[in-house]
Amino acid sequence: MQVHHNTEHLPVFRNAVVTIGTFDGVHTGHRQIFQQMKREAAEIDGETVIVTFHPHPRKIVKGRTGQVFLLTTMDERIKLLTEIGIDHLVIIPFTTEFSEMGAKDYIENFLIARFHPNTIIIGYDHRFGKNRTGDYRLLEELAPDFNCVIKEIPEKILNEVTVSSTVIRESLLQGDISRANQLLGYPYFFEARVVHGDKRGRLLGYPTANLEITDPEKLVPGDGVYAVTVELKGSHPGSFRGMMNIGYRPTVDGSKKMIEVNIFDFEQSIYGELITVFVHHFIRKEMKFSGLDELKAALSDDKKKTLAFFQFKR
Repeated sequence: MQVHHNTEHLPVFRNAVVTIGTFDGVHTGHRQIFQQMKREAAEIDGETVIVTFHPHPRKIVKGRTGQVFLLTTMDERIKLLTEIGIDHLVIIPFTTEFSEMGAKDYIENFLIARFHPNTIIIGYDHRFGKNRTGDYRLLEELAPDFNCVIKEIPEKILNEVTVSSTVIRESLLQGDISRANQLLGYPYFFEARVVHGDKRGRLLGYPTANLEITDPEKLVPGDGVYAVTVELKGSHPGSFRGMMNIGYRPTVDGSKKMIEVNIFDFEQSIYGELITVFVHHFIRKEMKFSGLDELKAALSDDKKKTLAFFQFKR
């Protein structure tokens, strides 16, 4: 997949089949749209082109502000879309100036002038242009002037996309990892840097890598213990099983939310390195124990349940 950041120097796309959106999560609902794009492109010997925006429009458009927590960072979306087999991803810098573009100007001087689409696949409820005045009907009205075909994403698929995105976020926050991963079509994952902690896990016999999420907008699952796999790419590359705790560590009077991973059968130093954590299964909620002995016994039980989960998944 070719990724384009400079919209002033785009290539001439061959019979471009274009769709537009943020596609956060690149989940199973989105993939139905991408499969439709690929079928349309195959019929006309065309190329699939996804147009997306960065930063998230909600951070820029007045009246739509608020904290944005993403299922996928832009780099993660690029990775997933590459695996799906999309031909081109065009990342548009979403600015206040861009958001003020009128609907007809958006169609003529942005969509048509930049992409020369053969086909635009878009939802009936898609809105664009200043004050979101542009819609499917306007595109359909103007399309013949530009020899462009407009195809609608079926309402059923759009509803699945909307519902899936909401349910995935809620499921991750509630610890329902199996539901989230089923809708994503892959294990939820995040990138983090290994930082120094208080070494308390080592004293308990369960040394942990303390993690700092690299993108503050990345959604972090709810507090609790999880079965995970960890992908290392630095000094000790490989994939390892482990268990992760997210929370405040109430048994030791923790006051700061932390993400810690105990990597099984691994004793190397990886401070400062970037790792990717894949979240597979929820083990239990975070809880306060009577003391360190009870905590240690719980960690032993967590490890047994984690290993049993991976054994079952073979």
